[in-house]
Amino acid sequence: MTTLNEKIARIDELYHKQQTEGLNEAEKEEQKQLREEYIANVRKNLKSQLDNIDVVEKDGSITNLGEKYGKQ
Repeated sequence: MTTLNEKIARIDELYHKQQTEGLNEAEKEEQKQLREEYIANVRKNLKSQLDNIDVVEKDGSITNLGEKYGKQ
């Protein structure tokens, strides 16, 4: 399995190749797939972080955002 850093490096490599000489159809598809995986990973990590945030309400009670909006 490819690590996130390796995927990012490959995305960068394809981007630079696209800027200089262009990509063939297989490379375009690979670039699209890698970008989708990267975005999904960022969203998953952000959601995980937000689910673990506790908010102190005005009345002093503590509300966990993950519990309030339902962990999915």
